[in-house]
This record gives sequence, C-alpha cells and structure tokens, in this order.
Amino acid sequence: MQRSAPRPPLRFSTQTLLLQLAVVLLVVLLSAAVHAWLTYDRVGSDAENQALTLARTVASDPEVRANVLAISEQPGTPPPAELLAGPLQSSAEAARTRTGALFVVITDETGIRLAHPDPQRLGEKVSTDPSEALSGQEITTRNTGTLGPSAGAKVPVYAPGTATVVGEVSVGYSMETVAQSVARDIGPVALTAAGALLAGILGSFLLRRRLQRLTLGLEPEEISTLVHDQVAVLQGVDDGVIGVSADGRVSVFNAAAQRLLELPDLAGTRWEDAPVPEQLKSLTRTGGGSPVEALELVAGGRVLVANARKALHRSEDLGWVIMLRDRTELQQLTRQLDAVGTMSTALRAQRHEFANQLHTLAGFLGIGQHQDAREYLARLAATGPLKFPVDQAELLQDPYLQAFVGAKGVEADERGVALRIGPETLVRGQVTEAQDVTTVLGNLIDNAVNAAVAGSSTDRWIELEVLDEPADDGGTLHIVVADSGDGLAEGTEAERVFAEGFTTASGPVRAGGGQGFGLALARQLARRRGGDVKVLERGTNGGPGAVFMATLPHTTAGNPAAATPGAAGKDENG
Repeated sequence: MQRSAPRPPLRFSTQTLLLQLAVVLLVVLLSAAVHAWLTYDRVGSDAENQALTLARTVASDPEVRANVLAISEQPGTPPPAELLAGPLQSSAEAARTRTGALFVVITDETGIRLAHPDPQRLGEKVSTDPSEALSGQEITTRNTGTLGPSAGAKVPVYAPGTATVVGEVSVGYSMETVAQSVARDIGPVALTAAGALLAGILGSFLLRRRLQRLTLGLEPEEISTLVHDQVAVLQGVDDGVIGVSADGRVSVFNAAAQRLLELPDLAGTRWEDAPVPEQLKSLTRTGGGSPVEALELVAGGRVLVANARKALHRSEDLGWVIMLRDRTELQQLTRQLDAVGTMSTALRAQRHEFANQLHTLAGFLGIGQHQDAREYLARLAATGPLKFPVDQAELLQDPYLQAFVGAKGVEADERGVALRIGPETLVRGQVTEAQDVTTVLGNLIDNAVNAAVAGSSTDRWIELEVLDEPADDGGTLHIVVADSGDGLAEGTEAERVFAEGFTTASGPVRAGGGQGFGLALARQLARRRGGDVKVLERGTNGGPGAVFMATLPHTTAGNPAAATPGAAGKDENG
C-alpha cells in the first residue's frame, strides 16, 4: 500500500492569520457573553425592583390588610373554595393581570396561601421559605417555585394600625420573560459583535499582507538562515560591501569596507550624509538597474575599484549594493612589472649593441690587431658594456635605482625626452623598500615625461635628484623631479593635482595606462610612511615646468662601502 506524502506545514503567515482570527473570535464571543450576562442581570434586577414595588403596593392596601387580619384571627384556614371567591384572591389577580406579573401570592402569618394564580394551590403552604418576610423584612429573590423560575420580592403584611405581621405578599416575574427581553436587546449586541469580528478578520488579512511584504514572503526559519549566511559572507570576504536601502540609508557596512575606507560602521546613516568619497555616491545616482561601470579611486592610502548594482527581489526595489576591491598591491605589482618590462626592453635593445661590440673585438683579433683590441677593451671597461640614455647615471650608487632609472630613461628616450641626474644627487645607502620607492618614483617620472611631451618647449628633458638621509631606524629618501613642461595651468591650485581623477592629459599616455591616480597614490603611500609628496614650484608657461618633491622615510639602509674611497669608481667601472 502506497503511503501518502506528508502534508507540508502551514506557512508562518497563515499560522499567524489563523491565530489572530482565533483570538479575535474568542474576544468577540467573550465580550458578547459578558454583555449578555450583564444585560440579563440588569433586566433581572429591574424585575426584582418592579416586583418589590408591586408587593409593597398590595401589602399596604387597607382592604388586603384587614382581610388578612380577619382570616388570621379565625381558627384554622378557610376552605379553598371560600378563598377563591374571597376578596384577597380578587385583589391579587387584579394586580397580577394589571402588571403582567407571573404571580401575586398572599399568605397568612403561618405561610398558608390565601391568594394564588393557581386555585388548586389555595390553602397550601408556600413552596419557598416565608420566614424572613413574616419576621418583618422585605426581600428580593430569584428562585424556582411551582410556576417556574422567577425574579420576585416578599413584603410583610401588617395588621391595620399596628406593627404586627399578619401575613406576607409575594410577587414574581417570570425569568423566561426576562430572557425574552434580553433576547430583544441582544440583537444590537450581536450585530456589534459581528461587526467587530469582521473588522478583526479584515485587520488580520491586512496584517498578514504587510508581514509578507516586510519579510519578502520568507518564513522565520528562512530569515534566520539568511541572517547567519549574511554574517558569514559579509564578515568573511575581503571585499568591502556597502548596502544602501531604498529609502537612502546605509543598511550594510561590513568590516572589509570599514578597513578599506578607514571609517567606522556607518549602518543607519543617510547615504548622502555618509563621509565616503563622492565617487561612491555618484555610483548610486544613475537611476538605472544595470551594473554600473567600475571606477577607481584612492581612499585610505589604497587604490580601490568600486562598482554598484541595483538590488531587486522580484519586482521590488531593495536599493543598491556597492562592492569595493583593493587593487593597491596589484597596481604596485603592475608598476614593478612595467619597470621590469621596461628594463627587459632596454636590455634587449642593448644586447644588439653588445653583440656588435663582441663582433668588433673578434674582428680585431681575427686580423691580428691586438693593440687595437686592447684599446677597445679599455674603452669598454671605462664606459661599461651597456649604456642607458641617462645623463650622469653614475651619480646613482644604488644598483636598484640605477636599473630602475635607467629603464625609465629608455622609456623617456623613446618619447623624445632626455632624462638626466641632477648634480646634487647622493645616495649612500641601499633601497630597502623597493615597492614603495618604485611606485612613488615611477609615478613622478611618468608624470614629468607626460608634462615634457605636452609642453611647448622643443628641448624636452627631465631632471632627477635623489638624496638619502641616514638614520638608525632606516634612512629617508628625498626625491626631486623637474621637467621642461609648461607647469601647472593658471588658476589650478597645487593641491588639486593630488586629487584622484585629476589629469591634464586628453588620453592614456602609454598602453594600458590610466590617468588621474599616479600623484594621488604617490602622496597616499608617502604619507602612510610618515612622508609626503608636494609641489615645490608651479613652473612657467614655456618651461621650465613644475617641480615635485617626495619624502620617503625608512626606505634605505646604510651602505658602508659607499663611503670608502674608490667605491664610486668600482661601481662606475663595474
């Protein structure tokens, strides 16, 4: 026998709706029951008061008092036939008929009925205890007698002119009549209860829809799982994640975003008021739902790549998600790779010259010109087998700086710019932080080459001076770069050239090169080390151009060999 599949559990929103409906129904029924009971009790109290009034009226009637006294003074009780035809029965029935009471009963001092709606009950003792009324008390009661349940009152009958109790008058109104009266009054109560129930049902449906909208139709278990997944993902990735809700507030600002932007958690802050770079805010102002083209910016000493996407759930707009990726190390490695590539290109270019030199030497030896071969070797030993197009390159004692500046000299020479080393250059130590030095020095040289190429002077040149300041905890490297360009444009503030995205070039100056981040990155890196990059001179139109200076603390280490006599000659002559 095939077992049927278990029924899926009800959705949380459906359970909530049913629970609300049950609560509303329970409240309405309880309220209606309490109201019905209070109405029943009120109508019953009114019947008791009415019975008490009627009983007092009958008991105070002089004829009734005299007739009761007359019967009480007689030995025994008159027979029922005599009582039925007597004046007491007539008075009691007249009062009952006139007021619509269930019964009007008159007894003697022993509780024997002298008047009763049922003639067969005449001459019998009453079914309820008459002692309280016969003792002179007026009471109201609710009990069930021979005529059924009733709400009534008992009043003593006094002998004329005395305070002697000679009997009682008992009046009752049927509780069935009271129930009928309550039933008539309960109609509006029922309508009110039905209206309240309908309003509760409508409110429950509206609350269910709002709950589904707020939870995006997810169940509590799914929401709990999403929260755990969100925490695990947002706090576990190295990329910065910023969430901006549809109402313009920061909803997510993970730890990576705080680290990359060097900001505290901004969750709950208005996005337009958040202290983030303006470029990030511009990503969310496109108004479209397609991915926004990534942009680069410098923030917190890092080069970041940011892009933004619209967050949609079905057709509902949830806001924006902004992703931040750190490309600082990648850009630094790219610059180092560019430097290595430039040096490799220069070496390939020089390899041909070196091969020609070897062929020349082989030719001298082949024809027996040994003296000429020796003189040629001496010249090569004095100048070096390879020569970079950098004037006064011998002033750079550090081999790393020699190679890097030499490669930049080859690159500049290809663009028609001469790179020379200033006469004040003096580096006694060795570069220890090649990555930062490469980034800062490469950016300054590239910027100077661009300015020299774009300048109006026909004599295009760059002058570089490098000095180091020894220290026990690492020397400071001072770099000064000047060019033959036209300097800073009139009206351009010196600080503006360090803003990310600022450029005076109309397009890339080399393959794969972007604009507007070199100087900003160089300054950020220098300041992270406790140094700086600034403009020393603005330059003039027609040349010379602007002069930049960079200070890089803790980037060199002492080199005792550089201070000994002849050291320069050894490095120079190889």
